[in-house]
Amino acid sequence: MIGRLTGQLAEKNPPEILVDCNGVGYEVLVPMSTFYNLPGLGEKVSLLTHFVVREDAQILYGFGSGTERAAFRQLIKISGVGPRTALSVLSGMSVEDLAQAVTSQEAGRIIKVPGIGKKTAERLLLELKGKLGADIGLRVSVAEDAQSDILQALVALGYSDRDAALALKALPREVGVSDGIKLALKALAK
Repeated sequence: MIGRLTGQLAEKNPPEILVDCNGVGYEVLVPMSTFYNLPGLGEKVSLLTHFVVREDAQILYGFGSGTERAAFRQLIKISGVGPRTALSVLSGMSVEDLAQAVTSQEAGRIIKVPGIGKKTAERLLLELKGKLGADIGLRVSVAEDAQSDILQALVALGYSDRDAALALKALPREVGVSDGIKLALKALAK
């Protein structure tokens, strides 16, 4: 019903903001990623929105980008995940991090979000697998493919997921697969 709001930012009280649109103030709940990128009070703001009508409330959720809103909509389709939980997930991690966690099926990254337990994280991974990237338009870049290949090679060589991930973090982002494996093995040998 309400797809976008453009107006003057009147109040900021995380996670809620007030947007004044020609004298009408809209209370909007936003994820922290959007909140941190808001302009100062009194300045013009434009947000994509998702309007939720419940029996006891009408709530407007706002997003700084289309990918955030698409991820939010994908999350609330999951059984047991409501708008508040979806907002919490998007406040705790970026859409790109969420997509990467789903692609690599890493429940541990999602469990770090406050309010998300192991069962909910596993349900998110299961339900979003194959959907998140396609619906949001995210594509795994060549660098992420290389990182994934390096991680799989290290695990195949007998290193634990944790050790392999730590070695991977120390590597330059654009490193190739063969060079990355060599550098990671040197780091793990120390």
